[in-house]
Amino acid sequence: MNGGLRQLWASVADHDRRLGWVMLGPAIVYIVAFIGVPFVLAVLLSFSNATVGNPTIHHFVGLHNFIEVIHQPQFLTGLENSLLVTFVTLAVLLVLATIEVELLARPFRFKRLVQTLLILPWAMPVALAAIAWLWLLDSQFSPLDWIFRQIHVLGPGGIFGPSMHFYYLGRTGLALASIIALNVWRMLPLAVIIVLAGRLSIPQELFDQAEIDGAGLFRTLFRITIPALTPVLIVAVLFTGLLVFGDMAIVNLLTSGGPGNSTQVLPYWAFLQGINGGDLGAGAAVALFLLPVLLAVAVFALHFAYRSRED
Repeated sequence: MNGGLRQLWASVADHDRRLGWVMLGPAIVYIVAFIGVPFVLAVLLSFSNATVGNPTIHHFVGLHNFIEVIHQPQFLTGLENSLLVTFVTLAVLLVLATIEVELLARPFRFKRLVQTLLILPWAMPVALAAIAWLWLLDSQFSPLDWIFRQIHVLGPGGIFGPSMHFYYLGRTGLALASIIALNVWRMLPLAVIIVLAGRLSIPQELFDQAEIDGAGLFRTLFRITIPALTPVLIVAVLFTGLLVFGDMAIVNLLTSGGPGNSTQVLPYWAFLQGINGGDLGAGAAVALFLLPVLLAVAVFALHFAYRSRED
């Protein structure tokens, strides 16, 4: 038996095509089982009247679910908030990731310790991170409010009036800002890792020549670093943007869509419709509504990154 297995493995290892399929096999099985099958099931559900009580998908209802969810005010609110949170998060990430990468690309003391601390937000489970931020933004015991009171931003004579608390999660603007801040805090390590790999691949001779020519920090950044990092920045924006746009955990744990529905986002609204509300067809329709747009954005971004790399 062992001899037969050895002979079979030798026949596979001696042929590049066979060995390639064997190596790709686990990835293909994963993609089909955990991405392909759920995606096809979601498409079928979105065109049916399936519910939690009756999950059969044989009753075809066409575009009824899509038309119905479009006319719901929560859908429009979720769409606006999803786009706002995603675009603002990406804008802040681009600035902060570029700054951090420039710092990490240079030698300094305790660099390994700083790198380890920077990766912690990405490694921390989202539930644990949300609990920490819930304490940080608590309406009564927030340490941020205590700091603001000490510097006379809050409280009697404060810049924002006599109130002792900001009530971050109880006001629409501050609640959305809190969601964006948590998204930036979590996604920044991923963006930094992607961009740092591209930054370290830029030949050091370019920076040495710029220094000899008398170019300053900002001139070097905008004439050498950013143009060379354009393809990598596009990939970082694409990955982090898709993760932020499709995330519902932060809104669920931090605000639950409140106050009211003012911080509702599409993924969380799909969850409420399909799972909590029991309407699997409507939930699938909400989840799939922006698929063509996101797919087009992803293809365009990757094409632009490829063209930038060629140039």
